[in-house]
Amino acid sequence: MSGSQGAQRRRGGAQPLFIMSEDAERTSGEDAQSANIEAGKAVAESVRTTLGPRGMDKMLVSDSGDVVITNDGATILEEMDIDHPAAEMLVEVAESQAEDVGDGTTTAVTLAGELLSEFERLLEDDIHPTTVVQGYKAAERAALEAVDEAVVEGEIDDETLTEIVTTSMTGKGTGGVTPETLAGDIVTAVRRVETDAGVDRNAISITTQPGSSAGDTELIEGIVAEESPVREDLAATHEDVQVGVLDADLDQRDLEADAEWQVSSRDQLDQALAAEEQHLQEYAEAVLETDTDVLFVTGDVNDQVAGTLAREGVVVFDSVDSDTAASVAKATGAGQIGDVEDLEDDDLGFAESVRLETFDDDLVFVEGGGDTETVTLFVRGGTGHVTDELERAVRDGVDAATQAADTGEVVPGAGATELAVAAALREEAASVEGREQLAVEAFADALDVIPRTLAQNAGQDPIDALVDLRAANEEGRAGLVQTGEDTDIVDPVAEGVVDPASVKREAISSATEAATMLARIDDVISAE
Repeated sequence: MSGSQGAQRRRGGAQPLFIMSEDAERTSGEDAQSANIEAGKAVAESVRTTLGPRGMDKMLVSDSGDVVITNDGATILEEMDIDHPAAEMLVEVAESQAEDVGDGTTTAVTLAGELLSEFERLLEDDIHPTTVVQGYKAAERAALEAVDEAVVEGEIDDETLTEIVTTSMTGKGTGGVTPETLAGDIVTAVRRVETDAGVDRNAISITTQPGSSAGDTELIEGIVAEESPVREDLAATHEDVQVGVLDADLDQRDLEADAEWQVSSRDQLDQALAAEEQHLQEYAEAVLETDTDVLFVTGDVNDQVAGTLAREGVVVFDSVDSDTAASVAKATGAGQIGDVEDLEDDDLGFAESVRLETFDDDLVFVEGGGDTETVTLFVRGGTGHVTDELERAVRDGVDAATQAADTGEVVPGAGATELAVAAALREEAASVEGREQLAVEAFADALDVIPRTLAQNAGQDPIDALVDLRAANEEGRAGLVQTGEDTDIVDPVAEGVVDPASVKREAISSATEAATMLARIDDVISAE
């Protein structure tokens, strides 16, 4: 027997080679695809019933007993304890939607779940995953073009922004007040920080405080911060004030190295104390040499310095958070100075009012600066749960208005855009060759989930409503709009129900990306 023949026999009779540990678990082929698709569909189903003005709320209870009541898709998925890797990808869809455009998270996740359902049906018909992915990508491109075609012509004026905010907030927890009541302040806030470069979204803050009616929510042209003055015996409200911001300490100097002082007489001790007091007095005098009325300091302020300034009527806030200091500077036009010796009148900002109000904590309101570049929506609510949900609704309204103001594009809401895009895809499918055509048609069917879910959440038969909506859209533009206590098939634009076009585009793109990525997985390997 030759050496090569012996080697071949040894190889032929060798034991199998294991490349994974014994603890590893592996799911392959159709089982892996089915498991991933079912996980994605389960996540989508968990938020689907919250969609639209008639959507339901979810109560989320943690192990510690904390309760969150909301119908905000991003919040629901964030609070849920999800550990399935495929399901987490649907959570990422909501996070991406919220981060990029702020609104439309439930729409994006619901659409992704329906795309997975259609994908599953195509796999059962022996359509290869690669073919489906290619068809979905072609459908995505055509869908985005159809969104462009659905854009409503006209200028984005305050009335349109109000409609956008109202549409975004309708159906969400607003503490018993109508979305229209809150929309005015939101639109004013967006316009206040709008520049030639667009809306500075970061210049709009939202601060919540329970203990009052949601109708007491107000727009503050400036900031609201949780800060207390060093001396609380001064007046609570100060009007037409010069504001300084210091990134420094007004306290005894810390030596850079350990040192010991030897004092051999009372006179030497008195001299040392006097020198320190003189140094602190110089801090106070440096401030008093300017026209400062209110001083925000990020560092510590010595009691002696605070007392001297208080006697001269200067209000001091110490240990101010760096973000708050930056906001005060932005709201008043003040410069942030690193050394009190460098503080000059030119560095001071202006505020029409600095007032202190006490709730559970002290809040300082800095408002009305001539160069104000930041605004705050001060959200009130009867309870913490109401306030938290109202904050989420207000944030969605701000984000929606920001997107519309920045892009200048809005599309019909109430499911009308999804119906129009689906109709365009069915026409496009006729020009697609091979089995990819089936995937394009499936994508169109998936888009129907939005109007169908709106009808279901409104208590209507989803199939009958979808048939009626399709028929109405053949004659013109139609959606499922809440009119008073009823839900009717009407032109949503005429009823003021519109959405930012960017929200629809992002929902389609993120849902397609997640669905195609999940469907391409045919092997899941897990190990400790």
